[in-house]
Amino acid sequence: MSASNYDPAAYGEEVAADYEELYSAIPDTDEAVSTLAELAGAGPLLEMGIGTGRLARPLRERGVDVHGIEASPSMVAELRKLPGGEDIPVAVGSFADTEVPGERFSVVVLALHTIFGLPTEDEKIRCFVNAERHLAEGGVFVVEATVLDVGALRRGQAVIPRFTSADRVELQVLRYDAVTQDLETTNVHLSSEGVRLNGFTNAYASPRELDLMARLGGLRLRERWGSWRRDAFGPDSPRHVSIYAR
Repeated sequence: MSASNYDPAAYGEEVAADYEELYSAIPDTDEAVSTLAELAGAGPLLEMGIGTGRLARPLRERGVDVHGIEASPSMVAELRKLPGGEDIPVAVGSFADTEVPGERFSVVVLALHTIFGLPTEDEKIRCFVNAERHLAEGGVFVVEATVLDVGALRRGQAVIPRFTSADRVELQVLRYDAVTQDLETTNVHLSSEGVRLNGFTNAYASPRELDLMARLGGLRLRERWGSWRRDAFGPDSPRHVSIYAR
């Protein structure tokens, strides 16, 4: 797989100021927070790619001791401006390598499709290694990722609705290279304020490829769901929530 041109730090610097507004409409945030809080129990939780705290801030409101790793200083600055975000400890750096010294966590989570932002297999494997080193005994690494709908692609391209609300719609324009598995994405945000575009190239990996990378990183798949509601994962699932453990 070739290296992508997606740099999580650069992406964060580009969209940080608008991120909270653009992604507040993601529909299953409450379900994700409830499931993660249940998995964490009394233990602390580490979110890789914490961003502006879409998950971390409501988790903290539930009493979960949340820490974060974030590549973009601008994202962290935006997090600090939001209620509940000012006191969350965040280490700035790549989630493939950055450590939180002295801490071990019941849950390490990497949500949305953020793992695809690591452009090579080696970096993804290092991410699993990094997650494993942060896990307490019995802890789990939770990875949420999309599953590419090959049937939606026509000559390697597709336009897919991502999420909608009463006043906002996001479409994704996809261009997929089946040889390199590079997935070029343009997010098209439509609202009463106008049109907002942002684009990047991710390095896609299938669920089975991620499972192999996990094994190389010292973890094994424990279970896989089709959503944060713990629906069964099947051939038509548009994404997966995968639970890895030692």
